[in-house]
Amino acid sequence: MNITDKTYFDEYIKVIGKDVKNLLNNFDFTIGNSDLGYQTQASAVYSSNIEGNTVDLNSFMNAKLSKDKFKPTKEIQEIEDLVSAYDFAQNNNLNEVNFLKSHQILSKQLLISGLRGKYRKDKVGVFGQSGLVYLAIEAELVGAEMKLFFTQISKLLLATITEEEVFYYAALIHLRFVHIHPFRDGNGRVARLLEKWFLSIKLGMDFWKIPSEKYYKDHQPEYYKNINLGVNFYELNYNKCLPFLIMLPNSLNRNNN
Repeated sequence: MNITDKTYFDEYIKVIGKDVKNLLNNFDFTIGNSDLGYQTQASAVYSSNIEGNTVDLNSFMNAKLSKDKFKPTKEIQEIEDLVSAYDFAQNNNLNEVNFLKSHQILSKQLLISGLRGKYRKDKVGVFGQSGLVYLAIEAELVGAEMKLFFTQISKLLLATITEEEVFYYAALIHLRFVHIHPFRDGNGRVARLLEKWFLSIKLGMDFWKIPSEKYYKDHQPEYYKNINLGVNFYELNYNKCLPFLIMLPNSLNRNNN
């Protein structure tokens, strides 16, 4: 699967694409006049919650108000590191070097220093209650796969594409990345950051504010179900990718949040 592939775009347009402009026109980017900084912190909280972090947005914001009095817990620091990674992405170009730097920043509580911002050297699987759910690509192939991945992203960044295409490709980037699963930990967090990074470069800084992480968190069973397209990297069936691809534009619908 190449992320520049438009195989599923016509079907995407039939299902959700025709509504993207309406969703964008009706979405309030001021979001209660809150600034980008607050929305970034909210994004980091919800993205961390998906991965099992138990600190909710209210608790995180109150912890920040009292941080001079109390040492941050590991979970609070984990969210703050993710906020820093979002801040870094918001101020830097999207390329492989900067992407690895963003992972290095967000994974300070997740990995030892030698594994942060570096592609894994070991076999990695995704496990659920019943056991192994997905086996990612072999470690020795990750580097080449990621070079190809970022070559394709570069092409998309240079191309003139419609808003509908931007949303389509952003979600496809997210999906393909989690299937490559190039890191020992932090893959989900950085995948959701990467999706927004691409969106904001193509459409503007306001797109860092859309509540995609909250939507994924609120629809977490669907999110994981829609990501699961096969038992391993070589048996992925992207013919079933549409339910995942339409989740991103659906996050703009206030009735869904």
